[in-house]
Amino acid sequence: MKQVVTFGEVMMRLSPPLNYRLPQTATLEVTYGGGDANVAAALAQMGVPAAHIGVFPANELGHAAANHLRRYGVDMSRCLFTEGHRLGLYFLEVGASLRPSRIVYDRADSAFAHLDPAAFNWDELLKDAGWLHWTGITPAISAAAAQATADAIAAARRLGITVSADVNYRRNLWQYGQKAQDVMPDLVAGCDIVVCTEGDADDLFGIKAAEGTDNGFISMSQQLTERFPQIKRVIATRRQTQSASHERICGLLWNQGEFFETPFYDISPVVDRIGGGDSFISGFIYGDAHYESREQALSFATIASALKHTIHGDINLVTPAEVEHLMQGNLTGRLLR
Repeated sequence: MKQVVTFGEVMMRLSPPLNYRLPQTATLEVTYGGGDANVAAALAQMGVPAAHIGVFPANELGHAAANHLRRYGVDMSRCLFTEGHRLGLYFLEVGASLRPSRIVYDRADSAFAHLDPAAFNWDELLKDAGWLHWTGITPAISAAAAQATADAIAAARRLGITVSADVNYRRNLWQYGQKAQDVMPDLVAGCDIVVCTEGDADDLFGIKAAEGTDNGFISMSQQLTERFPQIKRVIATRRQTQSASHERICGLLWNQGEFFETPFYDISPVVDRIGGGDSFISGFIYGDAHYESREQALSFATIASALKHTIHGDINLVTPAEVEHLMQGNLTGRLLR
């Protein structure tokens, strides 16, 4: 594969050890991640050349965040380091059983939010890329970030690069005076592949599944691709949350009139569900390039996402061989020697 490039904010993640609550912990474990960068890091573990483009504060924390992704094989050479702003943070309290996990964000005035769109020469930055991936979190951060995302998509279209997006609607992030419903349609119009659920399609584009339909995902996907003809494939996961410690997920794919669905995979206990969606799209990017069958690509993506729920941190540290082992039906978790 040619290089996959992702664009977005990287934050420091701070979590109590084990399943401690924030008010009772005396220590916090540090790691780093972001919806877009997690995709690049997961792909790098699978042997796919991956680069991330972002903006970090020019201090020890900014360099630590960038170095965290470098250690997993992500090319960070095109990132910018700027003075005067901070690294965004988020605090994760990992739930258990009936108690859900909780996140507290502390990301205002981050270096990424204050980026200068003119600082990115996207034609140069993407000249060696074959794929650009972004998420709906990025244009939600600031008007400048939204403009930079639009510029990146436009350059990718000029260069004939595949563009994917996880629309990932986060209502509370859109605080800078523009609505997601006004910004996201123009961005999504430039995408070839989108991760989108029925709920996000309704919230962002006013697309509702047809009444009386047996499959709301098919109805939504048909309408989404009619409105945005550039989109060729719509993918998503379906969750059946049993508790904070027990999830069941399956994968869905609409591919130019064809519908595919995987079986549900049972995940118990859930170790860390953060990054599960990022693992799904990274798995699909890998599967799309390595399998002739769309069904196999979807299966690879869904199992990669399921495996991420068993791994601490934001990043999915699995190899293609590990995913393919489960694709062959080896789901018992038996010790491998």
